[in-house]
Amino acid sequence: MSPPAQSSEKLIARNQRALTRFDIEERIEGGLVLAGSEVKSLRLGRADLEGAFATISNGECFLHNLFIAPYEQATVWGHEPKRVRKVLLHASEIEKWAGRITMRGYTIVPLRLYFKNGRCKVELGLGKGRKLGDDREKVKKKADLEEARSAMQRSKSKALDVGGKGGRR
Repeated sequence: MSPPAQSSEKLIARNQRALTRFDIEERIEGGLVLAGSEVKSLRLGRADLEGAFATISNGECFLHNLFIAPYEQATVWGHEPKRVRKVLLHASEIEKWAGRITMRGYTIVPLRLYFKNGRCKVELGLGKGRKLGDDREKVKKKADLEEARSAMQRSKSKALDVGGKGGRR
């Protein structure tokens, strides 16, 4: 038996702001319907996910505001940089998320754009918008956690020194 083939992923773009603006509850991977000049431009890494979002209509998922730079070597029939692109997902996944985004505050945001085994994929996240005060709360929780960890480390090192072996006199 041969070992399973490893999937090679090449990152094209990442949406860092989405992770700060939204609490991502679920993630899903989908394919993109693209034109040839779009694929060539993506292979050069010329894409931007800033401000992009996904919608569901008529049982299909569409990605809006994804910027793919025009490919210079393309003929007159290149592509529109910010056109609406279809995302390929299973019908059950679309149905499940369609029910969730009708709730107030949920949206579908693209998190990553990458090539996987030669195919362009997008990682979508179902996120709920954060409130303004959440950042201060998050910073405080992080500081408390770090303080607790350092206290644990200090108590561990004291316990080892009390053992008598290798301690200072």
